[in-house]
Amino acid sequence: MNYQETTNWMFNQLPMYQLQGASAYKEDLTNIKLLASHLDNPENQLKCIHVAGTNGKGSTSHMLASVLQEAGYKVGLYTSPHLKDFRERIKINGKEISEDFVCEFISKHKSFFESNDMSFFEMSVGLAFDYFATEKVDIAIIEVGLGGRLDATNIITPLISVITNIDLDHTQFLGTTPAAIAGEKAGIIKPNVPVVIGEYTPETQPVFLAKAIENNAPIYFASDLITEVYPSDLLGDYQQHNKKTVQQTIHILNTLKEFKVTNENLKTGLLNVSTNTGLQGRWQQLGADPKIICDTAHNKHGLAIVMNQIKKETFDNLHIVLGVVNDKDLDSILPLFPKQAHYYFCSPNSSRGLATSILQENAKKYDLIGKTYDSVSEAFSAAKEKATKNDFIYAGGSTFVVAELPLSDEKK
Repeated sequence: MNYQETTNWMFNQLPMYQLQGASAYKEDLTNIKLLASHLDNPENQLKCIHVAGTNGKGSTSHMLASVLQEAGYKVGLYTSPHLKDFRERIKINGKEISEDFVCEFISKHKSFFESNDMSFFEMSVGLAFDYFATEKVDIAIIEVGLGGRLDATNIITPLISVITNIDLDHTQFLGTTPAAIAGEKAGIIKPNVPVVIGEYTPETQPVFLAKAIENNAPIYFASDLITEVYPSDLLGDYQQHNKKTVQQTIHILNTLKEFKVTNENLKTGLLNVSTNTGLQGRWQQLGADPKIICDTAHNKHGLAIVMNQIKKETFDNLHIVLGVVNDKDLDSILPLFPKQAHYYFCSPNSSRGLATSILQENAKKYDLIGKTYDSVSEAFSAAKEKATKNDFIYAGGSTFVVAELPLSDEKK
């Protein structure tokens, strides 16, 4: 199979959360341990930083990779989901895994995947571990896919564990309270491995502390420990917490004596995240006159920060291109959106996309008024056509919406 055929097989033949939602969620680590053993346990050859959290884990992972690249290390980066191409998930020093490596890996192990009912995510994690071990990276930044305790990435023993924050998301399998979700995320805390907590609340802090004590794991609360926050090319307001988390993590990494990252590496790495790692979709500007911003924020915590940031912008009229997936709790996110805006409702091109008519009807309950469009591109084009140069366009609500935007048109 060529690359397109290979990825099509991966997406269509096996469970994939990005496309199917809850039905793809595995409730134990049996399969990934079986796959790791089949691959001769490549994860045991890696030095890793493991990153979990409801929001910000992708940005934090990319920031860490950028900083370590600036320090001269060969850095593997595994994240999810991808926006345009599967290979975005697996990079070394910002360069995506080759199509050939993906094809050869799947071809070599395809019969094993089929006979053992491997999920899309399990295959992806196995591929990443195998690739990073083959390429002998100095360090790998591994982002949790979903939750933590039962996530396929959670077979590693990292140098440092990182948990960015906790919010109510994916409640159908992570729990319905912040404490319950914190318990799932805290499942990445390992014996004697330092853990950095980016943000906490009175409800989640005791969960983290108890798990750290149980594992004799030194615990650091970055929001309390970091006072000076360095600037970054990632401009979303929510990045303030992520930068603190990264700075604290690098400080701890330096104490382990295995790596040396200077303050200059830290500052330069934070300023060049997009260039070094190729990260897209985080308060990313797609145009000026009118200013156009897209963002992958998709739950209450992330969208609240983004909506507050929009309030700080100066414009005549606000245009919002909005689409969501069908398991989204609309009553938790729609009240966050401003009533004084023109809405362009759309459905992302995914089996999980929520029908525009349903989104429009629910939005009306909160006085969010707009028209429906057959696609993200049509909605985006309509917004650009209607907006004047002093207006502001925001596009988001889902990672899938951002994935269908012309991200390469970014103006820096």
